[in-house]
Amino acid sequence: MKKLLLEELLHCNLTAEDLGTWSEESTDYSDYAQSLSAKILSEKDSRGILLCGSGIGMSIAANRFKGIRAALVWNEELAKLSRLHNNSNVLVLPARFLSENQAKSVLHTWIDTAFEGGRHERRVQKIESDLPNS
Repeated sequence: MKKLLLEELLHCNLTAEDLGTWSEESTDYSDYAQSLSAKILSEKDSRGILLCGSGIGMSIAANRFKGIRAALVWNEELAKLSRLHNNSNVLVLPARFLSENQAKSVLHTWIDTAFEGGRHERRVQKIESDLPNS
């Protein structure tokens, strides 16, 4: 699925960098969530995509970084809402639960949807500034 999505991004004339993994061997997904999150935080207005079987672990790992808004998405409506209302900068796809066509459709919806701003801007700012109670 990663190769398919990379090809799709290139087809859309978007720059894409593959941060791994490059083998079929088992890996620790948190390493890749950390690498992607660091990259996005260092490059203004960049976005990224993470894949894993369920997407849950990747979402949890990526959302630990302040400034990352990773959205676990499995359909077009959620892809659109994650951008419109939450200004998600990381798309997390559950590869075991999406067909290739579904994944491409979700990707295109996510890429093509802009943040709506307005009342949602205030909410995103609160997410970014609020610290959990100790």
